[in-house]
Amino acid sequence: MPRERDPDEPKIYFLPNLMTAGNLACGFFAVLMIFKGLLEVQRAAGDGALVAKEYYEVSRQYYEYAILLIFGSCLFDLLDGRLARLGGQDSPFGREFDSLADIVSFGMAPAMLVSKAVLFPLPANVGWILAFVYLLCGAMRLARFNCLALLPKKPGDKAEFRGIPIPMAAGFIASLTFLIIDLYRTDRELGFWKYGLAGAMLGLSALMISDVRYPSFKKVDFRTRGTLWAIVLAAVLIVVTVKFRYVMPVVLFSMYLLYGLIRPLISKRLRREIESSVDEDIDDDDNPEDTTPLSPS
Repeated sequence: MPRERDPDEPKIYFLPNLMTAGNLACGFFAVLMIFKGLLEVQRAAGDGALVAKEYYEVSRQYYEYAILLIFGSCLFDLLDGRLARLGGQDSPFGREFDSLADIVSFGMAPAMLVSKAVLFPLPANVGWILAFVYLLCGAMRLARFNCLALLPKKPGDKAEFRGIPIPMAAGFIASLTFLIIDLYRTDRELGFWKYGLAGAMLGLSALMISDVRYPSFKKVDFRTRGTLWAIVLAAVLIVVTVKFRYVMPVVLFSMYLLYGLIRPLISKRLRREIESSVDEDIDDDDNPEDTTPLSPS
């Protein structure tokens, strides 16, 4: 028998939250793959200890699976918001559910992956400390996002993120780890890479809680119109990314990361030309002193 719906019960829309559940599932299984890699390393080591190269040979496939699952979480995270806005089904429940899934898929999973796949040679559990700082900053970034999302929109507000979004930070970390694993496969020593990735994690941690503005590109959805050339270029980009799968993800995520850093240095006219094709709400005011408070809508 159908029961009367509690008026205080939050609205739960099926398709957007199903995508969020897929995001959470990918993050959960990514963590399981990392644990499985650790168990295989312990089993192979027995009573002894493995050198870095042996550690890599045993655990490589599990860490690659974890990275691919994190990329899968990025895809589901992209779809849930698009579906919600497409159907006018954005809701407080969906926003909170999405943040809880994100902290697992883009906070916990990348932090564990990097600390065990690349930073394990660092002494005195430095890798664990760096990973926790990343996780902490990611959680605070999500909490700040939810607080700002509750504020009423003001005239002139733009669809921008304050601080780099945690899915993009996780995508950059995962893709860089993917590249390092490939370098290991070609018998190159880890060397500087572990320090470079450690610095990248600290930099991303700071960026997530910074006031650096990143375009959200939320206007891009299933109803966005494109040109024939845009479709051709997108198809070529997909083919190149698949062909050079260890390098191209790093390039793509790096482009977004760097764009937010140099964006204030770009004239508003050029910025509008870059972003207007995907965000029709870019302000037409060319006044460089415009500092209207923005919310991450």
